[in-house]
Amino acid sequence: MKPIQMKICSNQQVSQRYWHMKVDASELTEPVMPGQFFQLRCGHDLNPFLRRPFSIYRINREEKTLEFLYLVKGAGTQRLTLMQAGDSVDVFGPLGTPFVLEDDWKTILLLARGVGIATLAALAQDAAEKGVQAVAILSARSRNDLLAAETLQGFGAKVLFVTDEEQTSGVDSVRAQIESLLAEHPIQAAFTCGSKRLSRLLQEITAQHGIPGQIALEEHMGCAMGVCFACVCDVRDGEYLKTVRVCKEGPVFPLEKVVLG
Repeated sequence: MKPIQMKICSNQQVSQRYWHMKVDASELTEPVMPGQFFQLRCGHDLNPFLRRPFSIYRINREEKTLEFLYLVKGAGTQRLTLMQAGDSVDVFGPLGTPFVLEDDWKTILLLARGVGIATLAALAQDAAEKGVQAVAILSARSRNDLLAAETLQGFGAKVLFVTDEEQTSGVDSVRAQIESLLAEHPIQAAFTCGSKRLSRLLQEITAQHGIPGQIALEEHMGCAMGVCFACVCDVRDGEYLKTVRVCKEGPVFPLEKVVLG
């Protein structure tokens, strides 16, 4: 695997805090799966020096493009907003372990908050292509941040919204919605990303109902190749705890094994 210069098809602001980038991935030879991520260099020089990790928002295999939905938060993502259609961005990937959809699953639950919604959008796309029904609860600060909602609905997902501004995003409220969906749908697996608070909730509920779950973790990464050990987390390995690298052993893990502090 080596870095590739991908031509930017578009790079546009889509809300107060989020931008959407689409790149030409026609030179990419490795298969790309939901849950994996890419390391992008956020400029044409080495400032900032480290690449930034971006989860995959959409995989357009026929037109050979990839899409990223990213939160503008620090120096790297601020510089990335300066790149325009026609520019080339230095991309390294795909990296990490993907989500897994078992062949006999017919209905899955998605629980995401913030930019984690973008991570699960690619999974909803994959589920739709495999004939799997997705039901989703999306959480954000405001309706303005629920940018991937229409994308998930376009994949046929049933989507429920909870927001801080509407005071519907509390744990008790989300718990009630999850229990209602479990009663209404024959959910066979659950997936989450973007909030440790909600992930702990889903971890508890899936354990109670005997439903397998998967989580995509978001961590600060230095090298994203497993060398620097900057993105470690603890997972349960039988009776013991084991420290693993999110970039290498993850970012997707079995939900029941992850220690969510």
